[in-house]
Amino acid sequence: MARIVAIEHLTLDGVFQAPARADEDMRNGFAHGGWSIPGSDATMQEIIGRAMGGGWSLLAGRTTYEDLYEGWVVRQPASPMTRALTGAHKFIASHDGGYEPRWENSTLLAGEAEETVRTLRQRHDKTLVMFGSGELLRALMRHGLVDELVLMIHPLVLGDGLRLFEAGQPPTALKLTSQVVTPTGVAILTYAFERKAAAA
Repeated sequence: MARIVAIEHLTLDGVFQAPARADEDMRNGFAHGGWSIPGSDATMQEIIGRAMGGGWSLLAGRTTYEDLYEGWVVRQPASPMTRALTGAHKFIASHDGGYEPRWENSTLLAGEAEETVRTLRQRHDKTLVMFGSGELLRALMRHGLVDELVLMIHPLVLGDGLRLFEAGQPPTALKLTSQVVTPTGVAILTYAFERKAAAA
């Protein structure tokens, strides 16, 4: 059975919208895109690499999948991250059964994410890594399908923007399994979900 590990950038006030680029996600007039860039350093990259080590596949919602393609394949085609993402198997959760992924090694999971991802999790043999994909991640957490959160909490308050944890998320117990503070002041906290929830 595959484990699902979500790796997310957050501000101190819980915003996770558009951490990587100014034009990444401008919904609701969000004007702070690229806010995580000052916090990026070698320590952070090492921890992300460790979470992706030992064989992994990408699990993403359609919006994040398309943004990753645009950000890495179109804008940075020679990057090591582009090569890693291109080589990895990518699973895209979408309600649109007619959607045609344009990135090689991609598989569409059409339908309700709870059902399609639950089936994938039972049959796949590699860690499923998620970046962003807030709507999908919240849905999977509600159904106990996420095993681990790697939260990179930046010393920054934005005051507006989409937040990862919204009203309606059920009470959930997690266990802190690792904590690292980078030289730029980013607290990287790794949490495991209670096993009974993760195995649902």
